[in-house]
Amino acid sequence: MTTRYALYFAPAQGSPWWEFGSRWLGRDDCRDLQLAQPALAQIAPAELQAATEQPRRYGFHATLKAPFALSAGHTLDELTTRLQALADTLKPVALGPLQAAMLGDFVALLPVTVPDPLAALAAACVTGLDDLRAPLSAAELLRRRVDHLDAREQALLARYGYPYVLERYRLHLTLSGAVAPPMAHGIMQAVATPVAGLNARAPLVLDRLCLFMEPSPGAPFKRIAEVELRA
Repeated sequence: MTTRYALYFAPAQGSPWWEFGSRWLGRDDCRDLQLAQPALAQIAPAELQAATEQPRRYGFHATLKAPFALSAGHTLDELTTRLQALADTLKPVALGPLQAAMLGDFVALLPVTVPDPLAALAAACVTGLDDLRAPLSAAELLRRRVDHLDAREQALLARYGYPYVLERYRLHLTLSGAVAPPMAHGIMQAVATPVAGLNARAPLVLDRLCLFMEPSPGAPFKRIAEVELRA
């Protein structure tokens, strides 16, 4: 079975944003443990568990390089060494206030104002490690070439294994799977106050690169390494 890796930004373990995101999704991505989710007036426990099932598998994060398998001849040790070298070239980026919004059919936290340095950092993460990535198979490409992708996104998918990179990149920390508008509205209401409090007392800074691993298809992603940005 193929192991996949992903390069994410995830808040430092134990930090206020990590506590919020882990509790919201109901999972500690560092120890791969289930956590109790918050009790909400707007959403029943079973509804919240169902709405967060898909992102819970990945952990609370913002994608920088989407899940990929290593190509033949490359190893996890090489990947972690390259990750450290990449982090040494990048500066932390203050993300500014975040707000919950619908992104397609799911709810995510997005920067109110996109920081200018973010695009270059995200592009470096995609391109700087891409020689280690195994190309998608013909079947995988076909499965991912869904109808809503435009020509540029199809080209990015073919080149980098993911369509929402480079100029199509949009940083987001996912809070739900696909949900209907009433549930999306309830989620946005539920997180508005805690997110506003976090924005005020602990503004989020993209200050680290986190390596996550999916040991087998469909298994939960676990954070296995992280390096701070040091440039």
